[in-house]
Amino acid sequence: MKRSIVITGGAGFIGSHVVRLFVNKYPEYKIINLDKLTYAGNLANLKDVEDKPNYKFVKMDICDFDAFYKLMQDEQVDGIIHLAAESHVDRSIKDPFTFAKTNVMGTLSLLQAAKLYWESLPEKYEGKRFYHISTDEVYGALKMNHPEGITPPFTTTASSSEHHLAYGDDFFYETTKYTPHSPYSASKAGSDHFVRAFHDTYGMPTIVTNCSNNYGPYQFPEKLIPLFINNIRHKKPLPVYGKGENVRDWLFVEDHARAIDVIFHNGKIAETYNIGGFNEWKNIDIIKVVIKTVDKLLGRAEGEDLNLITYVTDRLGHDARYAIDSTKLQKELGWEPSLQFEEGIEKTVRWYLDNQEWLDNITSGDYEKYYETMYKNR
Repeated sequence: MKRSIVITGGAGFIGSHVVRLFVNKYPEYKIINLDKLTYAGNLANLKDVEDKPNYKFVKMDICDFDAFYKLMQDEQVDGIIHLAAESHVDRSIKDPFTFAKTNVMGTLSLLQAAKLYWESLPEKYEGKRFYHISTDEVYGALKMNHPEGITPPFTTTASSSEHHLAYGDDFFYETTKYTPHSPYSASKAGSDHFVRAFHDTYGMPTIVTNCSNNYGPYQFPEKLIPLFINNIRHKKPLPVYGKGENVRDWLFVEDHARAIDVIFHNGKIAETYNIGGFNEWKNIDIIKVVIKTVDKLLGRAEGEDLNLITYVTDRLGHDARYAIDSTKLQKELGWEPSLQFEEGIEKTVRWYLDNQEWLDNITSGDYEKYYETMYKNR
């Protein structure tokens, strides 16, 4: 079956993995990577597929309604996988307007263009799909408690069930009420509501997913794991917010891409699916795992770089705990994470150490200014 699919934000971290998967797995599809190429978008992420006959890159701002509507017509687009977003909480605190514009108005621009184009066709919405990728942060925060008999394992080889119950027996479900706390999560919540409204009002075939923290190759080093890998490599301080007690659920990015593939093709219209790794970690413990792994792969003494840990003033409104329950996705569509955290983190660290030129290229110039602004005087 031939299809024409737009993947927005396809030059970014998660988007590039989704583009690569779709281009390689579905040679009969035309995959259009639409990206504005902001600081976090990098076409070098996709060098291995840029010459494939079923791949096309289009530089475009998702807020440009006219340009996107024309693209829909020219390429006869029948599917949209929407990942383009401003996504860093710290940046949203400093500049909430940009997040509202891109994440809310940009999503609305795509929805309206898709609506007008698809409704102009004889078959209208038949065979069409608008798939919106969101975050677990829209749900707010969970309390931390330790269920009786469960002790946080602090090990990369602990079972998923142990990690899933390590810090509490309450989780985010698809029915959990939205309670966003940061400008970033508020902007994503707004975009989620618009997507659902376009289904409820116009009958557009939409799906929304909310995913936990991703890690893996090609992630811009403003995010925790690549930031710390890079800093350890250069013997720079490792800035840890507060006491490092905040808990997040972690998922290897290629597993997220597989979930997106399954949901795009087999998910039910108007449904929400949570995507998580059943893999909760305190920030300080995941940092220690990263230090141990980097030191091992660089041939340094175990624990040599623990002294780089530097506690800094906590982020405003820093949520204590996120934990996704993705049982619905597992039961209905058969997806589950494929990698134990031990495998995923070593694979990730090894990739960054083997691709130091990629890392050096994107951590020069503006990145240095950003880093100085974010962590100076904290």
